[in-house]
Order: sequence, then structure tokens, then C-alpha cells
Amino acid sequence: MTLSEIALLKTFTHYFLHLVFPVFIALIFFRKNWKKAYLIMLGTMAVDLDHLFANPVFDPSRNSIGFHFLHSYYAIAVYFLLLFFKGNIRIAAIGLLFHMLTDFLDFNLWIH
Repeated sequence: MTLSEIALLKTFTHYFLHLVFPVFIALIFFRKNWKKAYLIMLGTMAVDLDHLFANPVFDPSRNSIGFHFLHSYYAIAVYFLLLFFKGNIRIAAIGLLFHMLTDFLDFNLWIH
């Protein structure tokens, strides 16, 4: 596999996990309201607005976890605590934590 093919696969996997996989999470855990759950989890993508405060905004060799303030370990701890609330807050917490897991895997799983 060439480096450009690996980069393409990495990009596809990253966005699949961010945009498509939450549908499966919603269907499994929130079957009755899966559309609402999916939209809430999709809304947690707004956490990436913290990238706008970085220079450069996008750096493929930078790990988002621990660098951007909404991707900090303190923020992740808050997202974990939100799991103990009911309703939409819990759905958002699941979306945020899965987002962090996706970003962690994106940086640590692939050859840089």
C-alpha cells in the first residue's frame, strides 16, 4: 500500500467513525429515538471548533487529544462525568467520548 493510499484510508476511516458509526451507536442504545440520538451525537462535532484557535488550524502530525482545549484531558473527564446524567446530556456525553476515541485512534493507530 502506498503512502497516499494509507492517507486516503486514514481520512475515510476518520470521517466514517465521526459521521456514520454514531448511527449504529444510536440504533443499538437508543432504538426508539435513534434519529434524535444520532443528531445529538452529530452535533457534538462542534467540539472541533477549538481547532480554530490553533496555528495552523489543521496539522496532520498533531494529536488533537491533549492539545486543543475541548480535547484536553480535563474536558474528557467532564465528558465522562456527563455519562451519569440522564437524557440528552448522556447522549451528548457518548458522542463526545466517541469523538475523543476517534481522534485518539486517528493519531495513534496509523503510521505517521
